[in-house]
Amino acid sequence: MHDGVSIALLTCDLRMHDSPVLHAAAAHRGTVPLFVLDDAVHGAGLAPPNRSAFLADCLVDVDRSLRKLGSRLIVLRGDTATETARLAEAVGAARVHVAADASAFAQRREAQLRKALGDRLVVHETVATIVAPGAVLPFGRDHYAVFGAYHRQWALVPRREPLPAPGTLHLPDGVTGLSLDQVVGLLTEDGVAPGLPLGGEGNGRRRLWKWLDSCSARYDQLHDDLPGDATSRLSPYLHFGCLSATEVAHAVGATGTPGAEAFLRQLAWRDFHHQLLAARPDAATHDYRPRGDRWRTDAADLAAWCAGRTGYPLVDAGMRQLLHEGWMHNRARMITASFLTKTLYLDWRAGAAHFAHHLVDADVANNQLNWQWVAGTGTDTRPNRVLNPLRQAQRYDPDGGYVRRWVPELASVPGAAVHRPWLLPAPTRARLDYPEPIVALDASLSRFRQARSL
Repeated sequence: MHDGVSIALLTCDLRMHDSPVLHAAAAHRGTVPLFVLDDAVHGAGLAPPNRSAFLADCLVDVDRSLRKLGSRLIVLRGDTATETARLAEAVGAARVHVAADASAFAQRREAQLRKALGDRLVVHETVATIVAPGAVLPFGRDHYAVFGAYHRQWALVPRREPLPAPGTLHLPDGVTGLSLDQVVGLLTEDGVAPGLPLGGEGNGRRRLWKWLDSCSARYDQLHDDLPGDATSRLSPYLHFGCLSATEVAHAVGATGTPGAEAFLRQLAWRDFHHQLLAARPDAATHDYRPRGDRWRTDAADLAAWCAGRTGYPLVDAGMRQLLHEGWMHNRARMITASFLTKTLYLDWRAGAAHFAHHLVDADVANNQLNWQWVAGTGTDTRPNRVLNPLRQAQRYDPDGGYVRRWVPELASVPGAAVHRPWLLPAPTRARLDYPEPIVALDASLSRFRQARSL
C-alpha cells in the first residue's frame, strides 16, 4: 500500500465538474474511479425501471468523460463495502474517497465502509446539497423544523467555489470491472416511461444553460404555470449528481434576477429536507408530526389515482404526465398529493411509494418529506390546508392547456370547460370515455376536517 493510488467511490456525484471526491482522488498518482451496483439497491426487481435507465445513461456518460482524461469508470457489482475493500487491497489504495449523504441507507453504507477500510476512508462533505446537513442549527436542537427560519440561516452561509473538472487521471494497470454493455444490460428493464429524459452530466449541463438563457429570469412568475412548463427540469440531474447543486446555485445566482432568488429558495428546500432526514431518518416511513390519522384503505380509489382516472382532470393530467415522463411539474405534484391524502384521505406512504417507483428524481429526503408536508404530517405550518383541484386549475391552468396535453380524452373540450367535464351535455360526456368524479369535493372536505378534529 502506498500514497500513489486512491479510489474515488462515486455515489450521488456522477459528474466531472465540481466533484470533491474526484478532485481529492486525482491528487494521487493513480486514481480508480469506482461505482458499485449495490445488490441492496440495484438487485433484481429492486430499482424502479426509470431510475435504472437514467442511471445507465449517467454511468455511460461518466465513462465517456473519464476516457477523455485517460481513464475509465470501473463498475463492480455486490455489496459496496465488500467490493470497495476488495479493490482497495488489490490495487494497494492508501485512500478511498466518498461523499457523505443523508439517507439511512447512505449512513449504513458509510459505517460499513469505515469498518472495512478504517482510516483509509476519507468522507467528504455531502455533494447532494449546497449546505451540508447540520452545518446550520437552531439553538439547542439538532435540526430546523421550520423552513423560514432555516432559509434565513441558509442564505448567510458562504458558498464554496465550484471545483474544475480534473485535467488527467491515471488508472493503474490491471484494474478490471464490468463492461459498460454489461452494466447497461443489468440496468435495462421493461416499464421505462416513453418520455423519460436522457441522463448524464452532458445532458444536464445542456439543459441548465438552455434554461438559464430562456426562463430563469422570470422563474418567480412562471414556475407555477402548468401549461407554460417553464421549470428547470433539473431535478433528475441533481438527484443523480450529474449536476452539482453548488455549481447550479452559482450559475443561477450570477444572473441577479428575481427569478434567481425564487429558484435558490427551491434549492434551499432541498437542503432543508436533507438536514431534516439526516437528523430524523425514520421520517422516511413514520409521521414527523403525527396527527392521529386513521387513513382510509380503498384499493379502487388508490388505483384510480395511480392511473389518472379520478374524474378530476387536473389531478389526472399530473398523474398521466408522471406515467409518460417519469417526472411531474412541481405544482401538479402538490395538487395530486393533496388529492390523495386529503380529498381521498389515503395514507401518504401509498402515494410516496407510487411516486418513488415512477419519478426519476425521487430521492428519499425530497420525495418522502414533500409528501409529509402536503399530508400535514410534516413541517407545514398549516397542516390542514387542502388544495382544491378546481381552484388550482383556475389559477394555474386557466385555459386547460395542461389538461388537454396529458388527458387526450378531453382534448376536444374547449377552454376552462375541460376542468368540469361532468357539466357537459350527457351525449358529449358519453363520447369522451372519461370517468365521473370518484368523490364529491364538499363531502371529502367535510370528511377530512372531521378526521383531523378527532
